[in-house]
Amino acid sequence: MPPTFREDPYGGYNFVVIINGVSDDGNAVKAGCSEVSGLEAEVTPVEYRNGNEDITVRKIPGLKKFMNITLKRGMTGDLAMWNWIRDAMKGQVRRAQGSIIMHDENHRPVLRWNFTRAWPCKYTGPGYNAANNETAFETVEICHEGLSIDGQT
Repeated sequence: MPPTFREDPYGGYNFVVIINGVSDDGNAVKAGCSEVSGLEAEVTPVEYRNGNEDITVRKIPGLKKFMNITLKRGMTGDLAMWNWIRDAMKGQVRRAQGSIIMHDENHRPVLRWNFTRAWPCKYTGPGYNAANNETAFETVEICHEGLSIDGQT
């Protein structure tokens, strides 16, 4: 799916998260998330200077890093994400591929971020307070080793 260009920016509220191979039966999980953050990539600069040069530091590209992706979703009784991190806590890490797909106002996909070799590194269950009527949310932090947009590397 090539990115769809338009003059007005897309809203940040129409998206789908798909993680392949996470469910207990090995199928993809379509995680109904209310928030996604951490779509970040960075190339860390390495600074150096030769002894016979002036006092200016040179910068060359170093290692690439990908920030953890954080998914926040309402509790529904679906334990796929919990089981995924439970397995990791037992030393049985299941790496997965996944996508965050942005949709337009008519719920058509327009842009896709793909992440690779992902596994859950942090789980936070819901907080409870009997004095309010808020939704119970769980948060899963996923570390990964690659991020691309629409299959580009």
